[in-house]
Amino acid sequence: MMRELELYIHIPFCIKKCLYCDFLSAPAGPSVRDRYMKRLSDEICAYAPDFRNCRVSSIYIGGGTPSVLEPEQIEKLMDALLGHFSVTENAEISIECNPGTLTRKKAAAMRRSGINRISLGLQSADDDELNSLGRIHTFAEFEQSFAIARESGFSDINVDIMSGLPGQSVKSWEKTLRSTADLHPEHISAYSLMIEEGTPFFSRFHEDELARERGDRPAFLPSEEEDRLMYELTGEFLTACGYRRYEISNYALPGYECRHNIGYWIGKEYLGLGVGASSLIGNVRFRNTEIFENYMMPSGNMASGAIKPFVRHEEERRGRKEEMEEFMFLGLRMTRGISRQDFRERFGVMPEDVYGDVLKGLENEGLLSFSEGRIFLTQKGVDVSNMVFMRFLL
Repeated sequence: MMRELELYIHIPFCIKKCLYCDFLSAPAGPSVRDRYMKRLSDEICAYAPDFRNCRVSSIYIGGGTPSVLEPEQIEKLMDALLGHFSVTENAEISIECNPGTLTRKKAAAMRRSGINRISLGLQSADDDELNSLGRIHTFAEFEQSFAIARESGFSDINVDIMSGLPGQSVKSWEKTLRSTADLHPEHISAYSLMIEEGTPFFSRFHEDELARERGDRPAFLPSEEEDRLMYELTGEFLTACGYRRYEISNYALPGYECRHNIGYWIGKEYLGLGVGASSLIGNVRFRNTEIFENYMMPSGNMASGAIKPFVRHEEERRGRKEEMEEFMFLGLRMTRGISRQDFRERFGVMPEDVYGDVLKGLENEGLLSFSEGRIFLTQKGVDVSNMVFMRFLL
């Protein structure tokens, strides 16, 4: 029987680094992008033979901004993936795009090559907020990109939006929610801004974030109360628009849940290709080097096939304890929660045999609920999900 596998492809290029972004990405010229895509093709060829017994159920091309690639590069990438891996006929194949980089020619190449889902990064419908984030587009340019995707035949579109931005109000967040929902995308990812170390936002707003955590009024970021109101408004508004919350930060019309992301949350195997990409194969986690020059440097004898040209970094073999922890706190991210029977089939014991006191305590606190053989977060539990997840660390 063939195993199921997901593929993640990392494209580390963008037009300009956003001020909040800590992803592995940077601007690069055409020649650098071209060399990288050839190297990525080498990696696809090198690793595909190890997965002949796998059916690829989803492919996610992320970044960075994959839509900075030329149409020919997108088609060659898809030709390599479809030519070397056994991709199922109904596979979900997604690509991330930024407004201002998606053209009709590129969208046509994406459709022609087999990509069937687009994820557009909007973040905000307010141009001042977009400017404060360092985004390269306006809301009008986002609308143009969305129209291009629709006109090119994409019937599965995700839009990313972000709350808790500097200078953002509950009213302006409602405008973003309304403007996004009015376009009727099939999927909406609604995240809260994270102030990540090493970004320009960290040096500007870290003290503000600490003030908010103390309950003080921050100077630039929304207050704790405003942040809470935005969070509550998100669920209420999108639910009223017909979207179903199926994960803490993700909403979809019925049948349009992101299968690739669900695969991560339920522990499917995935292979990451490209600089810095992470993988989970069996019970082993590993990733490619994050150093671009090292990724681009050939090593070993590819022709002989005896030595892999790409070296695994930070290889970690998960034990039974780590697998149980991940099963619980990743599975509980989804509103459907986790199946007690699935836990038993995987680990040979019931969840309460391992987490009895934890489960009972969280239920008594109104953070977990039990129904029809499943365990899931209550609305109160979703609101403090990070705290709940910490309780499952053995």
